[in-house]
Amino acid sequence: MSYMKGDLLSRTRKLVKGLAKAEPVWLKAMERVPPATFPRTDGKIKQISLPEDPYIKKFFKKHPESKYEDAIKISAFDPPPARIFGLRVLELKEQAVTEDEAMALADMEYRTEKKEKKKAYARLKQIARFQGKRAPPNPFPSAVKEIQAEERKYVRDRFFNPKILAIVKRMKEERASEIQERAAS
Repeated sequence: MSYMKGDLLSRTRKLVKGLAKAEPVWLKAMERVPPATFPRTDGKIKQISLPEDPYIKKFFKKHPESKYEDAIKISAFDPPPARIFGLRVLELKEQAVTEDEAMALADMEYRTEKKEKKKAYARLKQIARFQGKRAPPNPFPSAVKEIQAEERKYVRDRFFNPKILAIVKRMKEERASEIQERAAS
């Protein structure tokens, strides 16, 4: 039906009129109460922009590594550091601070917070060593390391999972039989 123009209702009417399709049960009800039609955008979708967006772009230019280290977690309640930076710059500008000074201050706050997080984790590891325990997982890992940690179990699983080992064995047998067939012909 992709070659036909119109919505579901008009397409179905055409098919029923042309006897290409039996009349569906829902057609009469849908003709009485047709679905709402939404205005078309003509391909011009307006981009949503927030007041802090220019500062977020400047933040990522200054700290490109932050895109990978401070991942945006959609389900998290805490905003990402870039958004905090942008909001802080706006807050400082409202207090009659110049834009350059506001950005410098927000940048300094970001760097000190990052250093404090690293120091706190180093202290946690040190305490764990003194107690003879394993170091705790990093509470502030980079996004790449988080993804690698999630995938690690699947990477190891391929060597020990009996189902995967059976598939590998079957694939090796098929390949060996194909090689023998080629050699025979």
